Amino acid sequence: QVQLVESGGGLVQAVGSLRLSCAASRNIFSFNGMSWYRQAPGKQRELVATISFAGRTNYADSLKGRFSISRDNAKNTVYLQMNSLEVEDTAVYYCNTHLRTLPWGQGTQVTVSS
Repeated sequence: QVQLVESGGGLVQAVGSLRLSCAASRNIFSFNGMSWYRQAPGKQRELVATISFAGRTNYADSLKGRFSISRDNAKNTVYLQMNSLEVEDTAVYYCNTHLRTLPWGQGTQVTVSS
C-alpha cells in the first residue's frame, strides 16, 4: 500500500511563504497526476492544485499566482510553494492523486496569522 507523507506546514504570518512536500513510499508520480487539497475547520476538503503526468499545472481560481505546484519524480515528491499567504489559507493540506485513489495521509497543518 502506497503511503503519502505531507510535511512543511507550520505557523506563518500573513504575506509569508511556506513550501509543502508530499513524499510517496514508492514511485507513483511518474504515471499519475498529483494534486494538493486542503481542508479548513468546518469546511469540505477542496482541490488546491494539480500537476499532470506531463507536468501541466492547474490551480483553484482563487489561488492562481500565489501557489505553485511542482514535482520531482526521482524523489517521489510533490511540492506546493505557497506565497503571499492569507489567513483564509489556514487549513490542513493533503496530497493525493488527481482522482483521490490513494489512502489519505495525515496532512500538514498550515496556520496563517494576521
